[in-house]
Amino acid sequence: MLLRILTAVVLIPLVVALVWWGPPAVTTAAAALVAIAALVEFFHLAGRMGLRAFGKWTMFCAALLFYAQYSLGLVETRTFSGGVSIVRDAAGGVVSIEAVLLVFLFGCVSIGLATRQPLADVLPAMVASAAGLIFIALPFSYLVRLNEIERVGRELVLFTLCLIWAGDMLAYFVGRSLGRIPMAPALSPKKTWEGAMGNMIASLLVGVLFARWMQMDALTLLVIAGLGNIAGQMGDLIESAYKRGAAVKDSGTIVPGHGGVLDRIDSLILAAPVVWAAYQWLVNRAS
Repeated sequence: MLLRILTAVVLIPLVVALVWWGPPAVTTAAAALVAIAALVEFFHLAGRMGLRAFGKWTMFCAALLFYAQYSLGLVETRTFSGGVSIVRDAAGGVVSIEAVLLVFLFGCVSIGLATRQPLADVLPAMVASAAGLIFIALPFSYLVRLNEIERVGRELVLFTLCLIWAGDMLAYFVGRSLGRIPMAPALSPKKTWEGAMGNMIASLLVGVLFARWMQMDALTLLVIAGLGNIAGQMGDLIESAYKRGAAVKDSGTIVPGHGGVLDRIDSLILAAPVVWAAYQWLVNRAS
């Protein structure tokens, strides 16, 4: 427990400083490295279940995916009188997410054909590779899109991080002290509905605090916090399913007291795209 707290005390200020003061290109590169580290652990879990992925190719495409998300922030849209809009690529290097997914697809097919492996080996490799890219790299990359939202991007990234961190902490203490009703015993026996409620309450409190700081409508940010929390808890449970399938307790050991990188970002993986989508729908659409 002490090691877990000490690690959080060291890592959280570093992450906050990177988000608040780091240039977008640096934060994008850091997020990509975290995602690649999580993919390494994911492929290790898949390997324990007999699924050998095209690891290097998938990690390359994951890095390309983060660049694609970053490059979308280079697009400038100017609206003139009469409702005429002009979209301009400010840096001449925009790559679409669809293009990355197509490159990944044809790359997997080419690797499968070039290696001349039996079909029984090629198909599981494609499945494991696609799962890593779609269930880990793609949703996690929406932290980059959040960071690029005009005027409030950094605040929204910190908001997403804090609602997950606060939720995890309160869920841990409430679950240990008051937890009685198992939430998903087949996936994670220690998770309880009481802990899940504590998780939600903590995220909503974060929503109230950030609404005051960001001078946003409190109800809107509470809705976004609630949706992000639900997605985060779903991400935590699906990662527990990965570990249960691989018969391991943690995805890795790189983070002292916390397990692996995938253990640390499992909630953020699904929370990030939900917060981004909810903000686009509730705030940008209304403005």
